[in-house]
Formats: sequence, C-alpha cells, structure tokens
Amino acid sequence: MKMLLSNKKLVSFMLVLMIIIIMLSSVLFIKGTRSSSEAIADLTDLQQDSKSTAKHGSSPVTISFWFPWGGGFQKEFHDTVVVPFEKANPDIKVKMRFVENSDNSQASDKLLTAIAGGRAPDVAMLDRFLVSEWAAMGALEDLSSDVTQDGMASLYYPNIWPETQYNNKTFALPWNVDSRAMLYNKTMMEEAGLDPNKPPTTIAELDAMAEKMFSLNKKGNYEQVGFVPWMAQGFLYANGWNFGGQWENHGELTPNNPENVQALEWMQSYAKKYDPKKLASFSDTIRQAGVNPFASGKVGFIYEGNWLLNDLDDVSFDWGIAPMPTQESGQSVTWAGGWSFAMPSGAKHKEQAWRFIKYVAGIEGSYLWAGRGQTYDLSSIPEVNKKLGLDKKKNLEVFVNLLDHAYIRPVSPIGGYMWDELYRVQKLAVNLQGEPKALLAELKRKLDAHLIEVKAEERSKTEHPTPDTL
Repeated sequence: MKMLLSNKKLVSFMLVLMIIIIMLSSVLFIKGTRSSSEAIADLTDLQQDSKSTAKHGSSPVTISFWFPWGGGFQKEFHDTVVVPFEKANPDIKVKMRFVENSDNSQASDKLLTAIAGGRAPDVAMLDRFLVSEWAAMGALEDLSSDVTQDGMASLYYPNIWPETQYNNKTFALPWNVDSRAMLYNKTMMEEAGLDPNKPPTTIAELDAMAEKMFSLNKKGNYEQVGFVPWMAQGFLYANGWNFGGQWENHGELTPNNPENVQALEWMQSYAKKYDPKKLASFSDTIRQAGVNPFASGKVGFIYEGNWLLNDLDDVSFDWGIAPMPTQESGQSVTWAGGWSFAMPSGAKHKEQAWRFIKYVAGIEGSYLWAGRGQTYDLSSIPEVNKKLGLDKKKNLEVFVNLLDHAYIRPVSPIGGYMWDELYRVQKLAVNLQGEPKALLAELKRKLDAHLIEVKAEERSKTEHPTPDTL
C-alpha cells in the first residue's frame, strides 16, 4: 500500500514537472524564438552589413593622416572634406597631423623615418612626382587591386595618371593638379610701347619685348625687369620642353638632350646680359617685401602656376595670361604637377585608409575641395573641372585647357634626386659657374650612376627581403 502511494506521488511529481517544462518552453518560444523566415531575413541583413559592421558600433576606427601643408589648410580641409567623409562613414574617424617637409624639399624625412620604424600613418599626402621614388624604396603600399576593383584609373587625366605608377603597379591616387602658363603685365607692355593685347608666342619675341622693360634706378639697381627665365616656375624642366627637349626616353634619363642644352644656354644668356648679381638683388628685394614677383607690378613676363590667380584680385595693373612662348611658333606647352594621396607601408588600418583615399581623391572629395569658395584650384579629374565650369572660368581656362597635353616629370626611382640635381645645375649656370653643355653632360653621368645603384639596391631587397626592409 505504501509502495503504491509512493508510486502515485512519483507519477504526480513527474506530471507537474512536465507541465512546468512545457509552460517554460512556451514562454521561451513566445519571447525568444523566431520563425524560420525571420531568421533567414536576419542572416541576410548580417551578410549585407558584414563589410561595415563597425559602422553601427560605438567605437569607430581612427585613421591617421599626415600632410605637409601649413597655414589654414588643416581647418579648411577638415571642414570641407573630412567632415563630410566622416558623416558618410561613421565607422571611421580621421586624425589629421601636420608634418613639415624637410629642408624646403617636397618630401618628409619624418614620414620616411616613421615608415622605417613601423610607426607609419595610414594615409599621407605626397608630391606626385615622388611616388615612383618612394615606391622603389618600398615605402608605399600597392593599391593596384583596390584601384582596379573600384575602377578609379579611368577618372583622371591620362597624362597625369602615370605619376602614380611604378613597375606597372599603382601606389597613389592623384588629387589636385596644376599647370604653368605665362602671365604678362599689360601696363608695363604699354609703357614700353608694346601692344598689350599681343603677348609673345615665341622665345625670340619674348626676348625682344622683355629687353624693352628693364630699367635701373639711380643706384644702378633694377627698378623693374622684363623677364627672368629662372624666376618663379621658370625651371629648367619647363624651359627644356619649351625648346622642344625631352627629359626621358623609354626609361633613359636625358638631361643632356641637345634642346635641353640650348634651353640652359638661353637661361644663361640672360645672366650674361643683365648681370646675375643685380637680378638676384632685385628678386631678394621683392622677396623681403613678402609679395610675389609678378604681383609686385615690376615684372613684365613670368612663368607661373594657376595657384597665383588666388593672389591677383587686388593688383593695381592690367594683366593677362597666355601659354608659355616656345622655340617654334604655333606650339603650346605646359607641365603639370600636383599632390597625391598614398598609403605608407605598414599602415595599420588599410581598409579604412583606402576608403578615405578613394573619397578624398575621387569625384566626391575632389568636387568638394576644388569647388569650395572663390579659388583657382584644379582637380586631377576632368569631369570635376568641367562640372565646376573651371574650363570656362575667366583666367583659369588657359591653365585648364593646357592640361590635356601637359608634360610630367620623368617617372623614375630617382625622380626626386633628378629634380634636386637639375636645380643645382641651373643655379650654377645662371651664376656663370659653368658651361651648360658640360654641366648637363656631367649631370647625365651622375644620374646614370645613381640609377644603377638604386636599381641594384631595389633588386637586393626583392631577392633578399629582411623584416626591417622598407
């Protein structure tokens, strides 16, 4: 009897337990389970958001961006481009840092040291003609796959794009672009008895017109000058192209090309005729006054870039713009430079860094920067310049229309070195410290020897990589 009661109690207990389990299961099902269709929908949403999971998180990734431009650039760039980027990409924050270039050059030793020490920023601004040199050193990440996947290459001026390349790989995206033209002082032309509406188109015409504009003060110093071939953007590069020269031929650097020699001889002829010391004194006086030589109103003709237009609104003389004169009539020559956005080797946040580079140097970011306020900045993207109407903007249209056939400096692993050496040779020539032909012949030997060394070092790094290799 007792055994029977015990069994009944056990059965009752088990029934109660089963009821409780069923009730709990029902509650859990109601509160926590989802239908199979809902689960599939959730999985689809997760898959769609997998590339930007952090976008909805509370801890965005902070990328570091180094730039060498001072003044008000940081605030202006942040407000104009970075803020819209961060709004469109809430999973990314951009930390800007000014890092100056070294010794008045276009490159930063601090940046190179940081890359070598494993402390590279995620993004850096780099003068575009230096990209191939830094790529050869192993200082930049290869962006080729991202560029191809996102179809970026076709956006830019075709003659500008090669500056981002090295060994058929892409190491940067072009950002801004500039070109060179001749600005001429109409007031000075008229005072010299020249037609202010007929600027020179050939080197010979330029020489003849400029000669009429040189004048001395009572102390025997120049009060004004007609033209100085090496003033402002009158680099040997530009003058070589204006004489029909070339600086590179199928990978070979050709500084002693006959037309380049002729160009340097022409530059030196001004030093011989007008006295290099007096010309230097004239330039120093203007520099100390803190004004651009052309904006001073004391220079008849000058080679300058489109950026100078930002400083000419308040000048007290009439002026105009035309292509630089060339050796032969009917030609129009310019050369283009500009900056790029690159990813230094060792960047810690590559995916986020690429998204920033693509935005800033792409259509959207370029449109924001080139279209801000009343500026004369140009984009490396023709579509942006056209949409902003820059190809029809007064005074700027000359610079824009020249871009389609602009020259660029040689894409070479010693591009920066060649720039420095050309400037050194130019200074020697215009200070009458050497004959142009001999100076450029020696430069040719020096460049060839240095290129062999750099190529050998590059091969060594490829064949015998080390952990600390850039």
